[in-house]
Amino acid sequence: MSYITAWFAPLVICVIVVTGMIRTDNVFSHFTSGATMGLKTVYSIAPSLVGLIVAVQMLKSSGAVDILTYALTPIADILHIPKDVMPLVLLRPVSGSGALAMLDRLVATAGADSISGRVASVLCASSETTFYTTTLYFSSVRIKRIRHTLIAALIADFSCTIISAITVNLFFG
Repeated sequence: MSYITAWFAPLVICVIVVTGMIRTDNVFSHFTSGATMGLKTVYSIAPSLVGLIVAVQMLKSSGAVDILTYALTPIADILHIPKDVMPLVLLRPVSGSGALAMLDRLVATAGADSISGRVASVLCASSETTFYTTTLYFSSVRIKRIRHTLIAALIADFSCTIISAITVNLFFG
């Protein structure tokens, strides 16, 4: 299998170049215009991404995640969400890499077969990095009004959290 994956990308590139040559297209010109458009897109979304990264680091460093976790613990108890999963619940909509680091730490300390490890794994697999995705997609097409999308996405994240806990507790609890 690794042999196939090692040759797949070069093969696709060769097929594209050969197809362009057969059609007598200027492949290099198409490539450079596509690269220019890609760089313009990166330039337009960079400020939003930098702001999001700064906000995530501020949340982690300031202890705001710990304070919110402590405040939401009574609700988590009612919903049967393990307490050690709550920081992941709060960080997942904001940062995918931060959530994966938290998942890794949680699985290392609580265990992959623990209720916490399973709820966290299901949550990471079924939810989205809402703020990152919204920031990236909407800023790339210059949409300013995201209120309804953001509310719907946060409701979906909340639903994923509850359904993850219910499902794991139903099957393994």
